[in-house]
Amino acid sequence: MQEKTAKNEPYPLQVEAGKTYYWCSCGISKKQPLCDGMHESTDCTPLEYVATKTETVYFCGCKQSENGPLCDGTHKKL
Repeated sequence: MQEKTAKNEPYPLQVEAGKTYYWCSCGISKKQPLCDGMHESTDCTPLEYVATKTETVYFCGCKQSENGPLCDGTHKKL
């Protein structure tokens, strides 16, 4: 199974400095944009993101970003 587009826009998420987040790369998590373990039925694995500061970041929703878990605007080309 390939990744599924969860939505064609980023997910803004407030992150805390020093905390680790696991971005859903398969697109089937019910806790988008974060992993809930649904990938276990796929060959996808979540990507780790460690927040360096407390801020709002924009996690990729289309699952096609070349910038890891963060949005790079690829959804605009889909």
